[in-house]
Amino acid sequence: MDCLYACVTNSTAFSPTDPMPLSSRAKLLMTVESVSGLLTSLLVIARAGSVLR
Repeated sequence: MDCLYACVTNSTAFSPTDPMPLSSRAKLLMTVESVSGLLTSLLVIARAGSVLR
């Protein structure tokens, strides 16, 4: 779980992350939050691109 959390935060963050969660549950929740935020951003950008087209 540690390696998965490190990979996700390094690939989705634009800056280093501040807090490092200690429990596996917190790492999983922060991983889900990072991925969902990235997907939301990508969907908004895709929607804006299709509107401008």
